[in-house]
Amino acid sequence: MISFECDYNNGAHPKVLQRLVETNDEKTLCYGFDKYCDAAKEKIKKICDAPNAQVCFLVGGTQTNATIIDSILHTYEGVVSVATGHINTHEAGAIEFTEHKVITIGEKDGKMEAAVLDKYLDDFMHDGNASHSVYPGMVYITFPTEYGTLYTAKELDELYCICRKYDIPLYVDGARLGYGLTATGNNITLQYLAHHCDVFYIGGTKIGALCGEAVVFTHNNAHPHLFNIIKQHGALVAKGRLLGLQFEALFTDNLYFEISRNANEKAERMRDMFQRKGCRFFIESPTNQQFVILRNEQVKRLEKEVIFTHWGKYDHEHTICRFVTSWATTDEDLNVLEEILERSL
Repeated sequence: MISFECDYNNGAHPKVLQRLVETNDEKTLCYGFDKYCDAAKEKIKKICDAPNAQVCFLVGGTQTNATIIDSILHTYEGVVSVATGHINTHEAGAIEFTEHKVITIGEKDGKMEAAVLDKYLDDFMHDGNASHSVYPGMVYITFPTEYGTLYTAKELDELYCICRKYDIPLYVDGARLGYGLTATGNNITLQYLAHHCDVFYIGGTKIGALCGEAVVFTHNNAHPHLFNIIKQHGALVAKGRLLGLQFEALFTDNLYFEISRNANEKAERMRDMFQRKGCRFFIESPTNQQFVILRNEQVKRLEKEVIFTHWGKYDHEHTICRFVTSWATTDEDLNVLEEILERSL
């Protein structure tokens, strides 16, 4: 069996492992106060061109979203997301578990539209019963989206302008950030992102790290007691240097972007393979997630040799299937898949 199920089924990049091994016998300060976390934070602030940013490291995406959203919202507030947003679909109610409502609004190709957000917030503010409702306390988007689609720089700017208009923070989930930044046609840079949102995170778990996400509060705007909140959520890693070391390695010699680009290049080749077999796509994704519409009998044949995700029913005769490349996908992986497609589709 060969797997294109997700982008976190490999271990870590060898250079990340090398740094962990090299420093294994050192005794450092704990809880993220070590020199390696400090070095990683400075590298991230520099590459983001955000000298006043505050950076912290957490283990995984759901943990990060639940902790950071809870740190920003008051008890009576909720977070605005599109219906397909990760916090609304694939986090088992983690945000609601912190007693904050996920408020969903319409979308297009997985993206939040500024006009739709503006209308929702304007309607809410002019609702005579607003004080009886969950207050929209922040806005959440992902880059790339759950469908692998990308916001343009203009779209991100428009969303951020709406957030500033209503004085609510914009939070960008960057679990696959590297794949978005290195995608063909993308015009958002890490620096642009850091200047067009209030907090975002750089995903490591899906891009070369064993685990870890780097949260960036872009303008010295983290909760003054964020450390305590992280601890309350069970999210504080005692051996914090294990996270800092990984991001120090990923942001040395452009490694993070190089391995991200590999996933997109492999996805382009994979997309071509499916197209040559006459397959349709549920949505056009320029990143490492590809959503292919297959006949049900094709699905049954393919899943005997390939691991992939059944994303949902397209109609009675077809299924939407997600195939994902990663930083670690090789040409040999795709050669094997191509052979399987030749005899199965």
